[in-house]
Amino acid sequence: MAQKSSLAVPYAVPVLMVCFFACVATGVELSVNNHAADFTLSTSSGTPISLSCLVQNSSQAEELLWYRGDGKVDLKDGNKVNISNICISPATATDNGVTFTCKLMRDQSIKVSVILDVQFPPNVTEDETVKAEEDKDVTLTCNAKSNPQGQATWYKNDTILTLQQDRYQVYQTSEVFQLSITNVVKSDNGTYTCEVKSSLGTGRKNFHLIVEDKKPVFPMEAAIAAVVVVTLTVLFGIVARKDKIFKCFKKSSETAL
Repeated sequence: MAQKSSLAVPYAVPVLMVCFFACVATGVELSVNNHAADFTLSTSSGTPISLSCLVQNSSQAEELLWYRGDGKVDLKDGNKVNISNICISPATATDNGVTFTCKLMRDQSIKVSVILDVQFPPNVTEDETVKAEEDKDVTLTCNAKSNPQGQATWYKNDTILTLQQDRYQVYQTSEVFQLSITNVVKSDNGTYTCEVKSSLGTGRKNFHLIVEDKKPVFPMEAAIAAVVVVTLTVLFGIVARKDKIFKCFKKSSETAL
């Protein structure tokens, strides 16, 4: 029995060593701004953001990687090992919803992600002049980004627009606000304003609507009929005068001889 016990020891040592190194590898953790799990960071537009990634539970030098979305962030030497810092200065509306991720280079399954929640007031596009023909439909589109999401109010000549159910339709998403007017008439002329308001501010866009006279429509059938009549008239004229034409041609031939 003693001999069997002594033979089993050499096989147990490698197993223990593998277990030891596996435990060391899996024990490494990362934290970003003291968060060991994914989190959302709220801030205001125009404010700088600092993100600090730290290696924990490791006795060796660990290289770190940073990603903005799917793109790798270039890091300077000296800002990669065991601790790595990046700065977004300043944060803007384009950073809203973007994910920054810190990863362990040798095992990229070890990572912590930060989703930026950048808050900013409504930002609308420039004023427009819109021309429409009488009895046609027109749609005024106001693109306005904001965080938190804004709410739109429509004005005509600086007065809140009373929405007539049979003529006006309003459509709204998180970034697009539309006003549709059916069968426009001359009384629809004026300046329409899309006012988007949130808790952080207000954005306004003006649409100068010009309703033009209805253009006369010349029916295609009438145009075809006119061409046919003119063509037949010319042909009948040629047929009616063919004798004179031939006589004139004959006389000209005899004179030449």
